[in-house]
Amino acid sequence: MTDLHVVRVFCGPDGGGGNPLGVVRDGGAVPGRDARQALAAELGFSETVFVDDAGRGEVDIYTPTLRLPFAGHPLVGTAWLLRHLGEPVEALRPPAGEVAVRYEEERTWVRGRAEWATGRTPGQYATAAEVDALPAPPPGEGWLYAWAWADEAAGRVRARGFPRRDDRIVEDEATGAAAVQLTHVLGRALDIRQGRGSRILTRPLPGGWIDLGGRVAPEEVRRLR
Repeated sequence: MTDLHVVRVFCGPDGGGGNPLGVVRDGGAVPGRDARQALAAELGFSETVFVDDAGRGEVDIYTPTLRLPFAGHPLVGTAWLLRHLGEPVEALRPPAGEVAVRYEEERTWVRGRAEWATGRTPGQYATAAEVDALPAPPPGEGWLYAWAWADEAAGRVRARGFPRRDDRIVEDEATGAAAVQLTHVLGRALDIRQGRGSRILTRPLPGGWIDLGGRVAPEEVRRLR
């Protein structure tokens, strides 16, 4: 048996919202991609992370149907959890590459690149009200990151994320990889309010790097057999 830690990533200012994430702290207890994919499908989170080496920051990320080289909310959540467990890291290492980690009092930050976050197409709408009115999911195929300016001068964005990949995730509550892509396209820092109450912060940096951060809250610890 091993523990599954469940946290909410990118919580809003009032502590609500946040995208649930499952983290298997002892990744070695679930060896092999097939077993990990099966567990991720069973759990049904938008992503599940397996920590293979906490000291080196080696992690493996799965949706219910896919293995991912990079994903924002799993990396922010895992970085926060390791610190919460007394094992803070300076970097995480998913398959995409080395992801720098930085801790603030209330927020955890990771650093990624837009080319690591492909496949989540940003679709701009005229108003935040139009984004709010979208059905879940909207018609069409492929990942849609629907967004509109809530306050362009302040860099505040209203967004919703729709994987549309034929699994149980109809709408993603908070999507870090899509936020990285949108920040790259717009070339400016963003304050993104996604889903029912989540908040994602981003900052573009020289050399194509983008900082991605937010608040994380613990939910529960489960025993897996």
